[in-house]
Amino acid sequence: MKRRVLIIGGGPAGLTAGYELLKRAPGEFEVIILEREPRYLGGISKTFNFKGYRIDIGGHRFFSKSKLVVDWWLSFLPLQGAPPKDDKLLNREPPLISPGGPDPDLEDRVMLVRRRISRILYNGKFFDYPLSLNLKTLKNLGLLKVFKIGITYLLAQAFPRKPERSLEDFFINRFGKELYETFFKEYTEKVWGIPPSEISPEWGAQRVKGLSVGKVLANALRKIFIRDRSLLQKSTETSLIEQFMYPKYGPGQLWELVGEEIERMGGKILKGYRATKVFLDGKKVKRVIAEPTEGGESLSFDVDYLISSMPVRDLFKALEGEVPSDVREVGVNLQYRDFITVGVLLKRLRFKNETKIKTIGDIVPDNWIYVQEPKLKVGRLQIFNNWSPYLVPDLSKVWIGMEYFATRGDQLWSSKDEDLITLGVEELKRIGAIEHDDFLEGVVIRTLDAYPIYHGAYERFHLVRAFTDEISNLFLIGRAGMHRYNNQDHSMLTAIEAVKNILEGRVDKDNIWRVNTEKEYHEELSSEENDSKR
Repeated sequence: MKRRVLIIGGGPAGLTAGYELLKRAPGEFEVIILEREPRYLGGISKTFNFKGYRIDIGGHRFFSKSKLVVDWWLSFLPLQGAPPKDDKLLNREPPLISPGGPDPDLEDRVMLVRRRISRILYNGKFFDYPLSLNLKTLKNLGLLKVFKIGITYLLAQAFPRKPERSLEDFFINRFGKELYETFFKEYTEKVWGIPPSEISPEWGAQRVKGLSVGKVLANALRKIFIRDRSLLQKSTETSLIEQFMYPKYGPGQLWELVGEEIERMGGKILKGYRATKVFLDGKKVKRVIAEPTEGGESLSFDVDYLISSMPVRDLFKALEGEVPSDVREVGVNLQYRDFITVGVLLKRLRFKNETKIKTIGDIVPDNWIYVQEPKLKVGRLQIFNNWSPYLVPDLSKVWIGMEYFATRGDQLWSSKDEDLITLGVEELKRIGAIEHDDFLEGVVIRTLDAYPIYHGAYERFHLVRAFTDEISNLFLIGRAGMHRYNNQDHSMLTAIEAVKNILEGRVDKDNIWRVNTEKEYHEELSSEENDSKR
């Protein structure tokens, strides 16, 4: 009899787990994946299609320092062997070409290599992100602001806040108070809905790790003499990378292909179902009830293993069995931040391209623009033309994603779609990006549980981890499933580790939790990659 593995969530973590189980142990497992989204696979890495114009929810750079993950991606989408459409039209040299690889204009299964360009819009001016202390930055800031930034940075180095009790302490220790208040405080509060002084410093330790003013300066100096054009960019801090891979039709293209391969190998993917009851028998999961999201009959599954990438909060709401009251209280009160994308199709974009990078229509070359303008609700702009020209069927137009951060039930989340589109257009006008007649049409996509919040009940998350670690056949993976702000490569690695545990009969979960926390872990993983069975 095959052992049944139920996987909750059809995002990068859940799909990776399903694929790895079927690939590494063919015929041994019955793999069933539940995905609450009725149309798309990929979780928050899905790609939404609006009349042929594709939206990458949140923007997903395909970059990892793990060769295992990079090889995994490229096994589905080979690296480009010719320049993509925009580079050809502009006679622009692409960052990287793989000899013998597919031509993006002729084949769909291809991974592009794109330039990473992100900037901050602050006080009507553009600043490099991460900040580079070049002459333009100094001019835009002004002498007095530069002086304050320098003094407060030196003070932070001489008298750091110890211990670091909040994300505010974390940022100030690395960038100084003035730089923090100029470029970090308002945006961070916009994302999370609470002040950085109330957020755990663990978020900073995970997301920006070694980034600091010193690292930025060292990177700028190094670039004068050498540029790292490799895929892994091992010598470059993740926040400072200059290029990344990207599927021709967005991240969802990859995850839909993975889903097809899972089904080809005998796995089942049930879209439009979410787990609502998880029954425990002592320290094991015995049965799971799934309910349809759009009407229909509920389903019941007896399980040998449960791999969960559903939000930890929802898992604890679903748990039926003996759960200590203090553990349940923490689990059900964990918080998540939700996300709204307003897709806006434009005749033109009126930001002036003052860079040296050629673009179609001479639009600005940014992938992302962080909006640091007071009183505006938008957090970031994505320019999909610059992610992949194939996301935009008519390159004479500009296809933008406006990102808003919300919590379900609040005023922004509850707004009508037409009101959100109107808000987006008005805010684009206020920052000089468009004039009124530049707008063509728009669409709104709401995404639940996009960001696990490091606040409130999270302070006692260790109770949740200790309890779930003792459930021998339960494996928490991914961003929402571990309440950890993982990138998609880290989510994939947690899934690979969980599969390894199942195959080896390992019941402790330390290796899963170590992903994206310790440099030594990644060094160990790199040494194991040559022995991978993939």
